[in-house]
Amino acid sequence: MYILLALIGACVLGVAAHFMIGGRELRGVALTPAIATALSAVAYTGLQWLGVGEDSVWLWLASVLGAVVVAAVLTIAIVAARTRADAANRAALGI
Repeated sequence: MYILLALIGACVLGVAAHFMIGGRELRGVALTPAIATALSAVAYTGLQWLGVGEDSVWLWLASVLGAVVVAAVLTIAIVAARTRADAANRAALGI
C-alpha cells in the first residue's frame, strides 16, 4: 500500500513540474505526470525487490523525487525535439 503514496506524490509533483517547464503548448498536460508516475512505480518496485525497506529514506527519494527529476529532464528533451522538428518543418515549407 505504501507504493500508492509514492505514486501519488510523484504524480502531484509531476503536475507541478509540468507547469514549471516552458513549452506547455507543445505537449499534453498528462505527459510529465505520467512519466513521473511510471518511473516512480519502476523505482519503488525495483528497490523493494533489492531489499530496501519502506522505512528507508532512499526508497522515497528515488521513487518520488528521482522520478520527478528524470521526468522533468525527459519533458525538456521532448519539448526541445518538438521545437527543432517544428523549425525544420517551417523551413522546409518556406514559412
